[in-house]
Amino acid sequence: MTDHRHQTRSRSHPGGISDVLTVLGVDGDHVQPYRGRKPPWFKVPAPGGERYRKLQGLIESENLHTVCQEAACPNIGECWQRGTATFMILGDTCTRRCGFCNVKTGKPTWHDPLEPARVARSIAKMGLRHAVITSVDRDDLPDYGASAFVGVIRQIRRQSPQTKIEVLTPDFRGSEMPLAKVVAERPDVFNHNVEVAPRLYPVARRGSTWERSKRVLRNAKEFGGDEVTTKSGLMVGLGESFDEMVDALGELRENHVQVLTVGQYLRPTERHLPVVRYWHPDEFKALEEAAYELGFEHVAAGPLVRSSYHADQHIAQTEPGVGPLREAVPA
Repeated sequence: MTDHRHQTRSRSHPGGISDVLTVLGVDGDHVQPYRGRKPPWFKVPAPGGERYRKLQGLIESENLHTVCQEAACPNIGECWQRGTATFMILGDTCTRRCGFCNVKTGKPTWHDPLEPARVARSIAKMGLRHAVITSVDRDDLPDYGASAFVGVIRQIRRQSPQTKIEVLTPDFRGSEMPLAKVVAERPDVFNHNVEVAPRLYPVARRGSTWERSKRVLRNAKEFGGDEVTTKSGLMVGLGESFDEMVDALGELRENHVQVLTVGQYLRPTERHLPVVRYWHPDEFKALEEAAYELGFEHVAAGPLVRSSYHADQHIAQTEPGVGPLREAVPA
């Protein structure tokens, strides 16, 4: 019988690791202070605007969760004003405690069989041409939450058939059957974020492995073929080198990843991993160019880029979007 027990961990010492700075390759004098001044390219407008308020009201009325809110995404104002959002299913409590993530952790209790229908109804009301569906890790469930992804995909196809569907899934603990169930529904994009360079997994993604995440992406492409576009994302700022990142991107291409996002890690709270340094926009541009040379079909790299940022631009679209927020979605 599979053991689905999970443990919570200190964010500052993921998995009990006490020498976090050693793993990051720095000492305490070479990390950014939590309340220190950020470079000027991180300034973004505060969220607001009519469409932002409409979307906020709609999401709250349907008792839904978005990763935009839970992960404190810096682009929430821009994306919501555009009329786009990333829906987070299976509740807002994660069974893992990654060193970089702001989503709360603990023992989940969320179970709502009607959630897929409510998510799809909201997407139809918003008139999205591209919807992103993600979830917390649910290592407590027998199929790690795969059935919920299947339900949402089916409901979106029923209630909003013009919408392109992107799923951003956990690693399902490397189990192939849950992954196969999701990919069998043929989402337009299958996304699984590797998050950081392999060396940093012991502190940033304790409970996951680089090899497992690569295998998830490779299997997703093999299961889905040309009908499914594969995508992954990483962060920088935890002490990785440029060459280290290029090597990681090369491994992703070898595992058939087609679309890539790279952004800057921003420390959510003092309990999370420290920022070692802020990458300059020119460095992101150089990394983007290196990624295209490796053969990626679409690359988005920049300080404020997140996995779902402008996700509707990552694959070809055939619909402008319909509904109350149609004017917020570019054709």
